[in-house]
Amino acid sequence: MNSFKNLKLRKRGAVVSNPKNILILCTGNSCRSQIAEGWMRFFAKDKASVYSAGIETHGVNPKAIATMKEAGIDISHHTSNHINEYKDIQFDFLITVCDHAKENCPYFPTNAKRFHHNFTDPSKKVGSEEEIKKAFAETREEIRNYCENFVMNEL
Repeated sequence: MNSFKNLKLRKRGAVVSNPKNILILCTGNSCRSQIAEGWMRFFAKDKASVYSAGIETHGVNPKAIATMKEAGIDISHHTSNHINEYKDIQFDFLITVCDHAKENCPYFPTNAKRFHHNFTDPSKKVGSEEEIKKAFAETREEIRNYCENFVMNEL
């Protein structure tokens, strides 16, 4: 009886015996990849261990932290990490969130399934403070939708 209950829970996704490793890669690991890491952790819960990195490190953009806070996600504890910090982790998925990272990603020894989506970089937006805030919110929501769909379809 107990094994039947466990099987039933596994079928509904309540028991995760083998969480996946996900790496989200961007140029500087400051904005888009940080937002994506926050959303991916939110949607994946215990189905995955989520990491983000850059081919460079630029520090976490304060506006990325602020836009995620508006959505109820705290990424203030995130750090900007270089891809080399994760070379010893076996990833199941590698997601690039900008064309520059996809084109310039150094050789990364992994059998990970690769995904790419070039999200607009809100940190490049020029204009009033309100226009910049709107650009961050738009990118945040675009990344939110991507991450939610990714978790539903891949995990």
